Amino acid sequence: MEFHPPYLLFLGDARDQLAAKTANGVRVWRPEWCLGQFRLDGCEADCSVPDMSIEEAAAAGVKTVILGVVSRGGVIPPNWISELTKALELGMDIASGLHTRITQIPELLTAAQKNGRSLHDVRHPTREFDVGNGIKRSGKRLLTVGTDVSVGKMFTSLAVEAEMKNRGLQADFRATGQTGIFIAGRGVSIDAVIADFISGAVEWLCPENDDDHWDLVEGQGSLFNVSYAGVTIGLIHGAQPDAIVVCHEAGRPHMRSMPHFPLIDLPTCIEANLQAARLTNPNVKCIGASINTSNLTEKEGREFCDQVSQEINLPAVDPLRDGVKALVDNI
Repeated sequence: MEFHPPYLLFLGDARDQLAAKTANGVRVWRPEWCLGQFRLDGCEADCSVPDMSIEEAAAAGVKTVILGVVSRGGVIPPNWISELTKALELGMDIASGLHTRITQIPELLTAAQKNGRSLHDVRHPTREFDVGNGIKRSGKRLLTVGTDVSVGKMFTSLAVEAEMKNRGLQADFRATGQTGIFIAGRGVSIDAVIADFISGAVEWLCPENDDDHWDLVEGQGSLFNVSYAGVTIGLIHGAQPDAIVVCHEAGRPHMRSMPHFPLIDLPTCIEANLQAARLTNPNVKCIGASINTSNLTEKEGREFCDQVSQEINLPAVDPLRDGVKALVDNI
């Protein structure tokens, strides 16, 4: 799916800042697209952009209202629907990251059809995909992989894209999750694709391109997380990566929410991902590690990255504290 900026970040009555992490991610990475935020009474989240009414957003030129919050129970409350209907009537589209499909809410569907507007459920692909074929494609691709889920794969992919573009290189972030789709303005929520078609969906997402063009493909899951390894392997085969970056959170003792599975070491993780990736690209290489050191002091984080670098004989950086110049140098 594809939709268009600029955005109004719809925060509704979000109960805390964490509930708006998707909207805040868009604000951090695409601040030029975020004209304002809409908050109802009692909203406890703030993305640090101007507050706007629906009418003010329309007058400011907003094209898409982004539902970048987690609501109670994953549903859309009645007091949201009246405001969202107003947005459609005033010429704006709506894109939602909620599990509840906005395309199945009668009031919104009727208003969208009446006013010629679009409703986007970013968690739910709107097209069918072929199965993957593994045929060699032109262009180059980098895929972020991880020792576990939620270790910084999206952040790293976006940071590498920004650094490459700053150097005048051809590079595009390819989103595979809801927050990434909001940031890119397009993409495929890969965890909602039927398993047989995951690799084909990724082939569609990052097709043939110029020989010097890089697609930075947002990774999902981990080969070592039993809950999500199936998504990860499909991404690896479909991306056909020329390079991988392994992502890791310093100090995490075990797989997220699974204390019975200890975290894997980085050399083992790298080799397993390279072995899987060689099926569709025998020449794939790991070009470094991206480490989330937010649980450490800056000095401890630097020492941890140096230790990892010696262990894997590749650059290891915290993309937030250090940037990713060393990774791009190694590309």
